[in-house]
Amino acid sequence: MSAIGVAMWQARRSGTTLLLAVIGLLAGCGAQIEAFEGPTMGSHYSLKYVAEPDGPGMAQLRGEVEAILAEVDAQMSTYRSDSLISRFNALPANRCQAMPASILDLVRFGESLSRESAGAFDLTVEPLLDLWGFGPQSRGERVPSAEEIAAVRANVGFTHLRVDGQQLCKDAAVQVDFDSIAAGYTVDRIAQRLDESGVRSYLLSVTGELKVRGRKPDGSPWRVAIEAPREAGQEAQQELTLDGYGVSTSGDYRNYFEVQGRRYSHTFDPASGAPVRHNLASVTVVDPSALRADGLSTLLMVLGPQRGLAFAKQKGVAALFIRREVDGFQVDASPAFQALQAGKSTVTGR
Repeated sequence: MSAIGVAMWQARRSGTTLLLAVIGLLAGCGAQIEAFEGPTMGSHYSLKYVAEPDGPGMAQLRGEVEAILAEVDAQMSTYRSDSLISRFNALPANRCQAMPASILDLVRFGESLSRESAGAFDLTVEPLLDLWGFGPQSRGERVPSAEEIAAVRANVGFTHLRVDGQQLCKDAAVQVDFDSIAAGYTVDRIAQRLDESGVRSYLLSVTGELKVRGRKPDGSPWRVAIEAPREAGQEAQQELTLDGYGVSTSGDYRNYFEVQGRRYSHTFDPASGAPVRHNLASVTVVDPSALRADGLSTLLMVLGPQRGLAFAKQKGVAALFIRREVDGFQVDASPAFQALQAGKSTVTGR
């Protein structure tokens, strides 16, 4: 775990602790629930799974999980200068770098979300994060001038990236930040390995991004609580029972600063170069792919309550929106999210 522990990723998305695993009594016949956890990406990971008598041992599973975490860290962390993406970010304009398929696939995925959302989702906003004080190269939280923002925005935009064979290329000095999708990608990678190892029931979390499969030994489902977006304490807003789904939450209440009574969160609108300005406190997305849930929760957080809900309805995204109003929090659920709850104790997303 040394590589993971040294290269700590900052928890910028506020999705790191928004999802609470609600675990019942650990009962069963023969099978039992095992668990382990550890640090990763500036936060932590955890795995609870039903251990079968003929299944892999905990030491084997832990080694495989942590090998995936170490690989992701070495490839995608912007908090270590020797990672593959940091080396690419240091290149000037009009340069290319050979990349593994994992990074190229994530760039393609990010591009697809960018096109779907007319640029609301963008993997190249890291210089803006640094400018405002949220990024790995930041010099403290502050409100920059319009001139500073304009200068940085010249090197922001997914259209400056392209995949050329096995290389990632840039036509401007853009910097790629996978923070909005790396955890979801990692969850899917680990979940695939668990499936291949014969683990048929588990609740997996990486920095708060979840994936749930199967049932506990007593036959009851895994339950996931969506946390109310409050700065202090933890309180469940809603609970879900799921099977085969990834869950991701993005919000503005864990990582922000205030100036003259105005809140500046770490969620950026690429069009303005500034933190979003709306009353959406959090968005939770449920999808069979934790990667897609992760990216969509960020995308919808950028779009805001009205445009985000319209996007979710149009695309069939299962999303729960929690917005701040004068009289407290108000909740909106997309039709697909409502369908997950309507008369179903367990929903299968296989």
